[in-house]
Amino acid sequence: MVNIQELDPNASPLDYYGWELRRQREAHTLTQQQLGDVIFCTGSLVGQIETARKLPTREFSERVDAALGTGGTFSRLIGLVLRSRLPSWFQPVAELEARATYISTFQTQVVYGLLQTPEYARALLAVEYPDKAEEMTAARMERQRVLERAEPPALWVVLSETVLRQEVGDREVMRGQLAHLLTFRDNPWVQIQVLPFAAGEHTGLMGSFTLFRFDDDPDIFYIDGYDQGHMTANPPVIKERSVGYARLQATALSVEDSAALIARVMEEHYGDPS
Repeated sequence: MVNIQELDPNASPLDYYGWELRRQREAHTLTQQQLGDVIFCTGSLVGQIETARKLPTREFSERVDAALGTGGTFSRLIGLVLRSRLPSWFQPVAELEARATYISTFQTQVVYGLLQTPEYARALLAVEYPDKAEEMTAARMERQRVLERAEPPALWVVLSETVLRQEVGDREVMRGQLAHLLTFRDNPWVQIQVLPFAAGEHTGLMGSFTLFRFDDDPDIFYIDGYDQGHMTANPPVIKERSVGYARLQATALSVEDSAALIARVMEEHYGDPS
């Protein structure tokens, strides 16, 4: 069993979180069980988090801050901890999402990560990472907090109709995911369009891609890969892909018609079979 005394707070954000949790708990002269009683969890869970054997949640962190009066320390740390659970090659992309003022993305196969439900994300991640699906799902949900900021990025999403019809998880998961997409209809900062099969050939047939725009930095073009992505700020590439994205927007259904199609697919394909 790992000895908490051996934890190196510089080893990782998770190790630092565990080290700091124990330090703060002992400063308040509480046992693990006593702290657990205050924040409605077991002393064993507190111990596992202190030894970096269990990933804390945002709810756990907020309760610890409230119980120990730590001024939001753990609520801030949890963001770093969860981001560190993203694949190393994707962490720079998460940083771009967090800094961008405008995100425009085209997705050919799956719902964009910022719009996924936990169930949908978990089903996707379990395919490649069955042992890490829970913590990676938590990390993906943490990314979505950018949409909850007082000044969120403007997000424009064009989805291939394939995304709506490719069953991920099961019918219930898909119904929940499509219903979640419909909740953004009244969100002024999130626009969702569907590129229907009837569009035929289009400028997105080479695959999914995302454009990030910033207030004071050059635009970034990002394209997904199997186990890594590629990004560039090359002006000719940005110009070409920006024009290509505008053509996708023009070819796709309107935001209103897209919502109608999402609702129809949700009922026809993922509704109650009885």
